[in-house]
Amino acid sequence: MTTTIMRTGGLGALLLLSACGSSHTAEDLNPLPDYLGAITRLDVDGKTNDLLTAGLGKTGLAAAVPAYADPERPTALELRRNAIHANYRAVLDIAANSGYGSLYGPNVDANGVAGSGEGLIAGSEYVAYADDGTGKKNLTLMVQVPASFDPERACIVTGTSSGSRGIYGAIGSSGEWGLKKGCAVAYADKGSGTGLYVFDDDSVNLQNGLRATRTQAGKNAIFAPDLLDADRAAFARDYPNRVAFKHAHSQQNPEKDWGRATLQAVEFAYYVLNERYGATARDGVAHLVRLKPSNTITIASSISNGAGAALLAAEQDTQGLISGVAASEPQIQPQPSTAWSVRQGAVTVNGAGRALFDYATYAALYQPCIAAVAGNAGRCTALLAKGLLTGADLASQQQDAKRRLQAYGWLPDADPLQAAHAGTNILVAVTYAYAYGRFAATDKVCGFSFAQTDALGNAVAYTSAQKAASFATQNGILGNVIYENAVGGARLYTAAVSPSSNLPDQALDGFLCLRSLATGNDAVTGAALTGGLAAQSARVREGMAQVRASGKLNGKPAMIVHGRSDTLIPVNHASRAYVGLNAAVEGANSKLRYIEVTNANHFDSFSSALPTLIVPLHVYLNRALDAMYAHLRSNQPLPPSQVVRTVTRPDASTPVTSVNLPLIAPAPAPANTITVAGAVVTIPD
Repeated sequence: MTTTIMRTGGLGALLLLSACGSSHTAEDLNPLPDYLGAITRLDVDGKTNDLLTAGLGKTGLAAAVPAYADPERPTALELRRNAIHANYRAVLDIAANSGYGSLYGPNVDANGVAGSGEGLIAGSEYVAYADDGTGKKNLTLMVQVPASFDPERACIVTGTSSGSRGIYGAIGSSGEWGLKKGCAVAYADKGSGTGLYVFDDDSVNLQNGLRATRTQAGKNAIFAPDLLDADRAAFARDYPNRVAFKHAHSQQNPEKDWGRATLQAVEFAYYVLNERYGATARDGVAHLVRLKPSNTITIASSISNGAGAALLAAEQDTQGLISGVAASEPQIQPQPSTAWSVRQGAVTVNGAGRALFDYATYAALYQPCIAAVAGNAGRCTALLAKGLLTGADLASQQQDAKRRLQAYGWLPDADPLQAAHAGTNILVAVTYAYAYGRFAATDKVCGFSFAQTDALGNAVAYTSAQKAASFATQNGILGNVIYENAVGGARLYTAAVSPSSNLPDQALDGFLCLRSLATGNDAVTGAALTGGLAAQSARVREGMAQVRASGKLNGKPAMIVHGRSDTLIPVNHASRAYVGLNAAVEGANSKLRYIEVTNANHFDSFSSALPTLIVPLHVYLNRALDAMYAHLRSNQPLPPSQVVRTVTRPDASTPVTSVNLPLIAPAPAPANTITVAGAVVTIPD
C-alpha cells in the first residue's frame, strides 16, 4: 500500500512542546529537513512485492521485461517494477555463467551463500523530493528500510545512482548489499535521473513516473525546462521530435551537488528511522532522536557516478554522518595538483587526473575511428585530413588512434574495448557539455540536440506508449545525439556528414567543437578560441572546476575498487589519481585503501560478451562493503592496497567461479602490493 505522509515534526512540533511546557530540547526532537517535500511510503510484504526486486525475484529479474496491463496507461506500481527490472540488469551481468545466482544476485545471502529462494525482501520504501521551493531542483531521495532492520545494530548504506540514472539506479549494487545486511538504504538520483521532456506535447515525468503536461505537473515534475510557452512552441515547430532530459538540460550543473545530495539522502534516512524507532514525544506527534551517527554505521557506497558522489559526500561531511566509504569504479575528478604522482611499475604516468569532459571529448574523436570497418571509415579519413591522425591504411590509422589514447592516459588493457565504448563517450561528451555549461535545451551546443531516430537517422516522435513507460526505460540520457548542422539537414551523428570535410565522418565538426570547449583552444589549430565559442568554453570550464574533488576524506576509512581495463573511466584519471591527491592532502592520516582488479571493466555485461577479456567487478564491491562493515562494526583491519589478479574464462559457457575471482588478500604478495610513499603512488605492473 502506498500512502502520503504529511510534513510533521520539526519546528512545528517544537513549538507545540514549548507550549505544553515539555522539557525536551531541540536536540531531542527528530527534525524534518526543511528541503524535503511530501513523503510517500510504500509497504511491501516480501511475497507479492518487495524492496529489491519489485516482486520479480531472482527469476523475474533474469527474465524478459514484464508487460503492462495497459501499455498506454501503466500504473505507478508497474512503472516501479519495470524501473527496478531495467536498472538492476543495467549494472549487473544477469547471466548465470557470469555468477548471477551463485556469486551474487537476490538469492545470495549477506554471507555470500547462494540459496534456492527468490530473494524477496519485505519492508518499507519512502520517497520525497529535496528542493529549494522552486521545483527546479526536485532531487529525488528514497529510503528503503528492510523488515530485518535492527535499531540495536543500526546501519545505513548509501545508493546514489550511477550514470545519469533515476532513483532505482543503485538497486542492484550497494542497494542489494545493504538490504541483505539489514541496513536502511539511502538513495539519491543526484539531480539527474529520469525526466523525459518532450517539446512537441510539453509533457514531463512526475515523481511516481506517470506523465503529465508541464502545466499539470507544476512543481511536481522530475524535470521541466525553464522556457516560455511561445519559445517551446517555436522550437517544437522548427525542430520537431526533439527531447530534453534533466542531467543535460536542468541548467543546474547537478554534479557540483552530488556529494550534498548523498548527504541529504542520509539525513532523510535518519529522519525516517527516528520516526519509526524513536519514542513519541509528549505532544503525541513528534518523535525523539534515537538513532544518530554515534550509534549507527553509515557506509557511503555505489558505483561509477554514484561512487564519485560517495567520495564527495565523505569530503563534504561536517556532521559525522559518514562512517566509511566503499566505492567501485568511481567517476571522481581530483583537483589539479603537482604535489602527487602515479607510477605503474617503474614508469611515471604523464597527465594523470584529467577531467572527465577533457578525456571524454578526446575519446569521442578517436574511438569511432577504432570502431570503423572497411568501406565506412569516414571518421578516420577526416581525422587524417586534419592532421589529427597518421597511417597509410585503416589498420595503421586505428593503431595510431589507440596509441594516442594510451598517451592520453588509457592503459593498454583498454585497447580491446575502445571500439565498444565509442557510442558511450559520444553521449557523455554531449550530455556533459550541456550540463557543465548550464546550457538550455534549445541552445544546440556545437550543433547537437537529442531525439529518437529511425533507421535513416531522422528524428522521429516518441509513441504514447513509449512516453508512458519512459520512467522505467530511461537510463537518464535520452534519445540519440542529433547533429543539426549536418550536410543535407539534421541527422543522427553516425549518419551525419560534416560541412568541413564533406565526408560521412560521424559529425566530426561537432565533436571537434566539443573538444575545443573542453580546452579553450581550437582542436585542430591549437589557437585560443574567440567570440561566442570562447564564451561557451569559459562556461563549460567553470562548470568543470565546480565538480573537482579535494581528496580530503577527513580521516574516514575508505576502500576504492576499480577495474584495470576500465575504458570509460580510466584508472589513471580517476582512482589512481584520487589516491595520489588523498596522499598529498592527508598524508599519514589517510585511511584510504585502493584495490585494482585486473581484467575488470566499467560495464559488467562485458563479462558475458567478452569472457576471454573481462570478469565481473561487482563481486569486489560486495567484498569491499564486507570489509568496511567488519572494520566499522568489529574493528577488523582493512586489507592493504593491492592489485587483485583475476583469471578470465575460455568462453561464455564456462561458469565464473572463485578461481576466476580471487579474494582481496589480507597480506598481498610484494608483487601485488600498491604502495604510497609520500605522495607517490606505485602500482605494480
